[in-house]
Amino acid sequence: MNRKNVSYISEIVSLIKKAQVIASQNGFKNLLQPGLVKEMIIAEILGHEVSKEKHEPDAYSITDPRQSYEYLSCFEKGTFQFDRMFKSPVEKREKSLTRITRNEKIYCAIFSQASPLTVLEIYELEVPTVLTEANRQLDRSTNDISHISFSIKWVQQNGKKIYQTSRES
Repeated sequence: MNRKNVSYISEIVSLIKKAQVIASQNGFKNLLQPGLVKEMIIAEILGHEVSKEKHEPDAYSITDPRQSYEYLSCFEKGTFQFDRMFKSPVEKREKSLTRITRNEKIYCAIFSQASPLTVLEIYELEVPTVLTEANRQLDRSTNDISHISFSIKWVQQNGKKIYQTSRES
């Protein structure tokens, strides 16, 4: 066995375990829950608190926890999406859409492909704008369950850029 490989793997595992201890001490049961690390990165930039529950909004205001936020992220050539949104029946559609409507704002963060934990840009979108587009996509879908996606171009045209990393980062 190559000792160099064992060494770097051990170091990575050790750092992840240390990070999980800190996360646990602060109410995060599973640091490696899909999306959580990116949500933490976005929240740190925006000055929000990250939600500790999976089926809640992604973050909320530190000064007013009643203000919640949803974070969507992708890489430079990707798309943002809400997965598993119901077109019908009506009750399930309304419940799906609460993932949008329960929030004060929706934030879309573009991460670097070359440096996957680096945020390049963040856009702030108004809830009614996102809701209108989500309803349009659901209405056009031929499936009862769909992924609602937003291109980077659509986000740039409909949102407001509120963060851009300096290229030296």
